[in-house]
Amino acid sequence: MTSRRGPGGLVQILAALSLALCGCLAGCGPGGDDRSGVVVTTNILGDITRSIVGDEAEVTVLMKPNADPHSFGISAREAARVERAALLIHNGLGLEEGVTRSVEAAEAAGVPTLAVGEGVNPLRYREGKNAQALDPHFWTDPRRVLTAVDTIAAHVERKVPGVDTAKVRANAAGYRRQVEALDRSMAAAFARIPAERRNLVTNHHVFGYLAERYGFTVIGAVIPSGTTLASPSGSDLRSLAEAVRRAGVPTVFADSSQPDRLARVMAGETGLDIRVSPLYSESLTDQNGGAPTYLRMMRSNAETIAAGLSPQ
Repeated sequence: MTSRRGPGGLVQILAALSLALCGCLAGCGPGGDDRSGVVVTTNILGDITRSIVGDEAEVTVLMKPNADPHSFGISAREAARVERAALLIHNGLGLEEGVTRSVEAAEAAGVPTLAVGEGVNPLRYREGKNAQALDPHFWTDPRRVLTAVDTIAAHVERKVPGVDTAKVRANAAGYRRQVEALDRSMAAAFARIPAERRNLVTNHHVFGYLAERYGFTVIGAVIPSGTTLASPSGSDLRSLAEAVRRAGVPTVFADSSQPDRLARVMAGETGLDIRVSPLYSESLTDQNGGAPTYLRMMRSNAETIAAGLSPQ
C-alpha cells in the first residue's frame, strides 16, 4: 500500500530534515558545541594546568615524558583532539617547533588559545644564534610561573564550559602557595653558592630566567642557541672552553633528556677536571623518574646546581 502526502506534509518533512542537518553542523563539527576539555602542548605547562583545573575538566597533554619540546610531534588523532578543544594552551614563544602547524591550524579553526609565554614579561636571549629573540624558557623563574598560573586560571574560567569557577580559583590559589614556597626554597639552596662561583654553563640557552631571578651569570652554552635543533661548530666549543677556563667553572650542566656527549667534549677541551651534571630543564619525567612534576623538577635542579657550584 503506497502512502500519499500532500504538499503541506512534504514541507514539514523538508523543514524537519533541514533542522536536523543544521543541528548536526552546529554540534558535530570542530567549531560546534562538542568542544570540550583543555589541551596543552608541553608537559611542564600540562602539569601546571592540571594542578589548576583539578577534576573540573579533562586535560590532555601532547608532549610525552622525557621528550624534547623543540622536536616532538603529534599523531593525526591528537591533532583532531586539538581542534575539538575548548581551550588550547601553548608556550607561544616558538618553543614547540614540531607542533607549530597544529597550533596554527587550531587557531584558524576557531579554537580558543592561550600563548602563556607572551604574558609573563618574557626576556630576550642576550647572546648566541638566537640573540634578541624572545626566550621561551620562563618556567625556570617561579615568579613568572605565578603570573602564568593566574593567566591559565582566568582563561579556564572563561573558555571551558561547565567548570566550577570557585574550585578553579581555589586550586590556583593553593598552587600559587606551592610555587611561592618553591621560590623560597630555591633561593635558600642558592644562598650556599658564593657570588664568584655563580657562573652557569648549560647544554643550550635555557636558564636565562633562573639566572636573572637568583643572581647567576650565564657564561655560555654548549649549543649556542635557544633550541636543541641547532648544533655547535668546533670553534664554538673551543671558545666556550676558554670562557669556562677563565671563569673557573667547576660543573657544566646538561639536559637530562639529551645526550651529554658535546658537553663532555667541551669540558675535555678545557684541560681541567670539570664535572658534567644532568638537569631537568625542558621536560618532566614519568612518575618513576626524578622530575614527575614541575615543583619536583625545579627543586631537584636547585639542589643539583647548588651541589655543582658550591665549594666542596
